Amino acid sequence: MKIRLLASLLVALMLAVAHVPVGIAQPSGTPTTITVRVIAKGGKFVSAEVGGVLVTVRDAQTQELLASGNVTGTSGDTQGIMVAPTTRISGIPVDDDAAAFTVTLDLDRPRLLEVSAYGPLAQLQSATRVTATQWVVPGKHITGGDGLLLELPGLLVDVLDPPTHFIVQLDGAPRTVRIRANVMMMCGCPIAPGGPWDPAAFEVAAQLVRNGEPVGALPLAFTGTASEFAADWTISQPGVYEATVYAFQPANGNTGVDNVAFIAM
Repeated sequence: MKIRLLASLLVALMLAVAHVPVGIAQPSGTPTTITVRVIAKGGKFVSAEVGGVLVTVRDAQTQELLASGNVTGTSGDTQGIMVAPTTRISGIPVDDDAAAFTVTLDLDRPRLLEVSAYGPLAQLQSATRVTATQWVVPGKHITGGDGLLLELPGLLVDVLDPPTHFIVQLDGAPRTVRIRANVMMMCGCPIAPGGPWDPAAFEVAAQLVRNGEPVGALPLAFTGTASEFAADWTISQPGVYEATVYAFQPANGNTGVDNVAFIAM
């Protein structure tokens, strides 16, 4: 009985470790730290101020998920990022609080990583995704300078007026609808005179559709309140209207869009 019991235990042990190749030492991974930062095109780092961005790290060849999480930190120093001169070698100035996602991976061999960022998470109507691939060698940390840097293009556009499903009572007479939108850089940085992002450098307009048919375009003007653009549209016919508000930055092609639907009756 003892021999039989010992044999059973030996078989169980062999089955438990059957996945380990006999005679081959299992590789021990080398801790390798990667710091990922996401910067708004034409702006500062994307941070918790706009909900942050979801960073995902995968093996580019197998699509194995290695890490994911949100960035933490601030959008960085405006003077250093937007005003102070930089070079391609020096990179973007990074202070200790600049938003980043840092992960330490145990790597047993060089791996081609696919790193993506999606956000800003507090403005999903304007969220975009950017992806880059890079080889990483065990023990060779990617933390120097601005780390592994992803640039997130676009603009945040948030229609404030009219609210969704707003009803305009015509009562046989034309009515005016105020179309108002908040426009910011992807980092949440405000557009206002005297700063790095002047309202005159942006084109903001609404394209309007009634019952599925285009009825015109309406330029939106800066209201004097930071990041706010607006204009009035006169409606004389009943129907279901949709306003597609876009913002465009000609200097670098940044574009953002938001939509709202309302009813005239």
